[in-house]
Amino acid sequence: PRAEAQIRALIDDWARAMRAKDVDGVMAHYAPDAVTFDLAPPLISTGADARGLQAWFSTWQSPLGYEIRDLNITAGDEVAFCHSLNRLSGTKTDGERADIWFRLTLGLRRIGGEWRIAHQHESVPFYMDGSYRAAVDLKP
Repeated sequence: PRAEAQIRALIDDWARAMRAKDVDGVMAHYAPDAVTFDLAPPLISTGADARGLQAWFSTWQSPLGYEIRDLNITAGDEVAFCHSLNRLSGTKTDGERADIWFRLTLGLRRIGGEWRIAHQHESVPFYMDGSYRAAVDLKP
């Protein structure tokens, strides 16, 4: 229960930093050698990419909407994983409105006594009707 509470607090703080577009606040929760599979290209990113995150944040007007629903955490002594449905919403700097639900899976490691995100995987399902369109219109 203690590890789960610590991880839940980490994820809550990480989400607050996302909403505030606080690059340092987001990056503080990652392991230095974190691997991420984000919604945007490339297929894989390694290491904390503060410049990439800042560039992405700069494409959004404030505030940025970031909601976590149905967070499920499984934690051992040194590793943990969790999954949730997340909602990203807001207005891009060009005025386009965005509102998308996606799936998030995090793998965490305890490093120096602190939990850090070591693996992040974001995804949306796609339609299996031959169009292979991302199913970004789904809602929980």
